[in-house]
Parts: sequence; C-alpha cells; structure tokens
Amino acid sequence: MTTHWNTRWQMAALGIAIVTVLYLLGPALTPFVIAAIFAYLFNPFVHLLQRWRVPRSLAVSIVFALMVLLLVAILLVLVPFMQKQIVSFYTQLPLWINWVHKNAAPWLQEHFDVSLDWPDSQQLVDMLKEHLSQAGGIAAVVIAKVSKSGFALLGWIADLVIIPVVAFYLMRDWDELLAQIRELIPRSIEPVVTQLARDSDDVLSAFMRGQLSVMIALGVIYALGLKLVGIDVGPLIGVIAGLISFVPYLGSIVGVVMGVIAALVQYGDWQHVILVAGVFAVGNLLESYVLVPRLIGHKIGLHPVAVIFAILAGGQLFGFVGVLLALPVASVVMVLLRYLHQRYHASELYRVETPGAEEIGIVVVESMAHSVSAEQSAGNG
Repeated sequence: MTTHWNTRWQMAALGIAIVTVLYLLGPALTPFVIAAIFAYLFNPFVHLLQRWRVPRSLAVSIVFALMVLLLVAILLVLVPFMQKQIVSFYTQLPLWINWVHKNAAPWLQEHFDVSLDWPDSQQLVDMLKEHLSQAGGIAAVVIAKVSKSGFALLGWIADLVIIPVVAFYLMRDWDELLAQIRELIPRSIEPVVTQLARDSDDVLSAFMRGQLSVMIALGVIYALGLKLVGIDVGPLIGVIAGLISFVPYLGSIVGVVMGVIAALVQYGDWQHVILVAGVFAVGNLLESYVLVPRLIGHKIGLHPVAVIFAILAGGQLFGFVGVLLALPVASVVMVLLRYLHQRYHASELYRVETPGAEEIGIVVVESMAHSVSAEQSAGNG
C-alpha cells in the first residue's frame, strides 16, 4: 500500500515539475510549440504518402516543400490583399460610426426605448483620420516597432529559422518519438495512458484539422459571396466571420451585423441587405449539412464555452504559448474527465444500493398503519 502511494506521489511530482518547466521556459518554447503544431497537422499527409509506398524521408520532404510553398503563397498574395482590405475598412469606419449614430441609435430609441450613450461622432472621426494618416501601412508599423530593438528583431529572425527546421525533423521522426515516449510510461499504467492518448488524438485531430478546414471554407464562402454582392470590405468581413466560426453562430452573427451595416452605409437599400443575409444563410446551410458532417463529424465534444475559456485561461497563465497549447490541453482534460466519469460510475461509491422510491413508500405506509393501529388500541383500552 505504501509503495502504491509513493508511486502516485512521484507521478504527481513529475507532472508538477513538467508544468513548472513549461511555465518558466514559455517564451523560449514558442517556436518549438509552433513547429510541433505544424508537424502534428501535416503528419497525416506523410502517412498517406507512405501508404502509397513512398519512403518516409521523401514523403516528409514532399509535404514540407508543399507546406513552405503554401505559406509563401499566403504571405505574397493573401497578406497584401488583406492589408488593403483593413485599410479600406479603416477608411470607411467613420462612415459606419456616423450611420450608427444618426440612424441605428434613433431607431432603437424610438422602437425599443433603448438609449445608446454614444460619444461625439465627429471626435471619433477626427481621431480615426489622424491615426489613419499616421499609420501608413500595417507592415511598416510592425517593422518599425520590431526594429526598435535589435534583440527583438534577431529573435524574430531566429524563430523564423527555427520553426521550419524543427517542424521538418519532428515530422521525420514523429513515429519514433511517440514510440520512445510510450516506452517511458510505467508499465502498470501504459495501457490506460495509451488509450487516453488515442482518445485525445481523436478529439484534437477532429478539432484542429476539421474545424480549421471548416473555418477556412466558411471564410472563403463568406468572402466570395460578399464580394459578389458588391460589398467593398466584404472579403475582410468574410474572413473575420470564418475565423470566429469555431463558436457556433458567433461567426454568422458578427458577419451579418457587419455585412448589413456595410450594405446600408455603401448602398442604403434593402436589396443588398437581403443579399448579405442570403450569403450567410447559404453559408450556414453548407456548414450544417456539408462541411461539419464531412470534415468534423461528432468527434470533437468540446463545448464552445470550454474552447473560449481554455484559450483565455491559457493566455492568462502562460502567455502566447498558453494560447497555442490551450486546445490540446483542453482536449486532454476533457478525455480525462470522461475517463474519471466512467471510473466513478464503475466504483463502489456510485453503486452503493440505496432504498428506492417504492421501498421508501412501503416503509412510510407501514409506519403510518402501525401508528393508526396503536391509536385505535389505546382508544379501545
């Protein structure tokens, strides 16, 4: 019994030590965590090529080359386009504020008696114009801030070099690393830990790969739809709605609100408002009946509130590394809670027999009958 408890204390101490090391080395671990995420996301493609009789080293090289080309394409095409969209939105934002101040606020006051305490819209417009004139370009501002510190710039360059190198080696040795970790697990708990790891991988892969695919697909659908409707900042609104669509209905609600305001400010008619609503209606139908069933299924099990709390808690406790590890840790915690729930249902504590409702009722009736009989006997006496 003493040995059993000593083993548990040793495992608990090891877990605390690992969490402490992660907390202390958080900033230094950032590139390694990002590289591990990339390796985890793209490792299934390596396995797919291996099933086609491609050697693992060559399969990793092919996947890695495609991954680099994808990232370069995103940097060269998507980033400048989205920068123009953000600048366009920044330019139109004063018009949005004026529209809300002059149209939405009086309408809410008249029909729902809701008073919005808006600041002076002209002050907001002047402030935005001032910042817009000073901002120049987003990339220029970021580079200027980073270049203020030579060490920070060197750190960014080092991370950009480390991430792809570490990701390549992790993808190449992924299976071997997992086998070595499995070998280190104590034999007494190895079957349980392996099963929990598999369950965690099912949940995590469904969320990270499936939900990421759904978010990208919705972002493209919303962006193209709003662009076809004629909304100038439609692609930006679509991307925002797609990125936050991991919370059910939140992406659609935010997208519809922003799209309707943009349509009313830009065109001022209900025809474009209806078209915007139609874009998001089509997106919701595709999400519910095509994208989620095919790309995710029913493996996630992570409640949207749990997702939001995990990200916020991870960022608060461990900074950027905590944000990156929030969903993996939340998936593992959820699997552990399911396992503890099953163990609780199988335990003696849960299965202790207690009187059922019928038994309690019989006892109460017999007690009342006994009391009445005693009173009658006393009266006859």
